[in-house]
Amino acid sequence: MQVGLNLFSIRSLIQTEKEFLETAFKLKSAGYSYLQFSGAEFNAERIARVSKESEMPVLLTHVAMDRILGDTERLMDEHAKFGCKNIGLGMMPIPVLTDEAAFYRTVAALDTAAEKMEKNGFQFFYHHHHFEFMKTANGETLMDYLLQNAPHIRFTADTYWLQYGGVSVVDYLEKLSGRIGCVHLKDYEIVCKKQNGENKIEPKFAPVGQGNIDFKKVIEQMQKSGAKYYFVEQDDAVDYPDPIAEVGKSVRYLKERF
Repeated sequence: MQVGLNLFSIRSLIQTEKEFLETAFKLKSAGYSYLQFSGAEFNAERIARVSKESEMPVLLTHVAMDRILGDTERLMDEHAKFGCKNIGLGMMPIPVLTDEAAFYRTVAALDTAAEKMEKNGFQFFYHHHHFEFMKTANGETLMDYLLQNAPHIRFTADTYWLQYGGVSVVDYLEKLSGRIGCVHLKDYEIVCKKQNGENKIEPKFAPVGQGNIDFKKVIEQMQKSGAKYYFVEQDDAVDYPDPIAEVGKSVRYLKERF
């Protein structure tokens, strides 16, 4: 199984071109085969140089929503410089997600941009969180509205946020069939920690295989649903003493078992 990493996981290590290149080589040595660019300034020329020198293709991005909506053509041209056909949005702003009228308008605008990308050989991927499983006034979730009303939008299905959103991970992946060429693999762990002298039990991000998600069933369904690129994401890996070693746990687990 080939595995990629969303660089947002280790964003402190890619802020300069030198850091980005060194990090790309380290990730390659750790077992990663490709990358998602997120977590640093989007500079197409820099990404192209690093990708070429490290021989680590960048196959998905997260870029600003205003550029997706208002600068679509130039954004496609920039992605073409490093051979990336998948343009992503990390999330819609909270004020949009919590205002139904604004949400409906934004979804329509994103779908128009996605259609334009599609006509030019690109695909637009929306990365959900748990927010999108909030229900609207008519009882449907924001995610279901997206699925039903934005036919040109594809989704970066995220295992952690599906679990956190309160849906069946496997069942929802089946529901997303044909719309998830890119996926995020992230585990969901329940931990107990001290806070203000008291025990607090809560979920946290975890390396794949160290939490409660059944990745055997999940990856089987992802394959059935059309997943092509599998990106590990661990949002807090950047906070560990050795972020590369932290994300290395996930790729080792996945390569040993899939």
